[in-house]
Amino acid sequence: MSPMPAKIVKALHAAARDDIGDLVTRRPVPAPGLDQVDPFLFLNHHGPQTYAPGNHGLPFGPHPHRGFETVTFILEGDLAHRDSAGHESMIREGGVQWMTAGSGLVHEEVSPEDFRRQGGPMEILQLWVNLPARLKMTPPRYQGFQAGEIPKIATDQGRATVALIAGSWGGQTGPVASITGVFMSTITLKTGGKAGFGSLGGRNVFLYVVSGEVVVNGTKVEAWLLAELDLADDLVEIVAATDAVLLFGHAQPIGEPVVAHGPFVMNTREEIVEAIRDYQAGLFDQVSA
Repeated sequence: MSPMPAKIVKALHAAARDDIGDLVTRRPVPAPGLDQVDPFLFLNHHGPQTYAPGNHGLPFGPHPHRGFETVTFILEGDLAHRDSAGHESMIREGGVQWMTAGSGLVHEEVSPEDFRRQGGPMEILQLWVNLPARLKMTPPRYQGFQAGEIPKIATDQGRATVALIAGSWGGQTGPVASITGVFMSTITLKTGGKAGFGSLGGRNVFLYVVSGEVVVNGTKVEAWLLAELDLADDLVEIVAATDAVLLFGHAQPIGEPVVAHGPFVMNTREEIVEAIRDYQAGLFDQVSA
């Protein structure tokens, strides 16, 4: 059998600085020349930063979503979540929440009271994952997992660790059940550590370096860069040039029109108008005060 061909790094996209009040924020996608990494629509990298005691915390009070999923990775700090479908959770450092907005809900993601009082370090990633037309109006659901519920798979003699969130790898399966078969992980590498992934032909890879520096299929990728890879080829090999942390996912592209307006992502302008109308009519149910 011939070896699997390695995916080509087509471009590197820098995360543009776009702070939200006092929240340090960087965004690698969407970016000039990169609307999406279908079905991955949007990534906000908040922090790393340290909040002083008596802070206001995260500024994400009640707001609506429809037509996609939000995946939130808590790298440092704590995150309190509430939504109009009745889900409530406190996810701590190393945990993940995966919310399927589907037909529509209102949620808030805020810093808990003790964090606002005491302050402390905070770093959070939020990724938006699109849904195909057939699933855009699926019932909302929420999956929240603490660090201890996410399998950590050590490879390369312990120099690389894959925190497996969704999908299967290394004989294990992540706790999140993705309704579209998305694979999602965070990878922590020590200098010189390696992690490899195969059989990715026809799947779009989402690879963002949170900290440190890695070499992806021979191309150097530094912190705050997103690597855009080709769709057709199979193999991704990641080697750490320094200690590094990255977000690594892959998925089948949807290949449908994307019409986004603020917190709504649909296929047509008419569906956006309908989403706004439904939200204004109270059909998403407000989060109780």
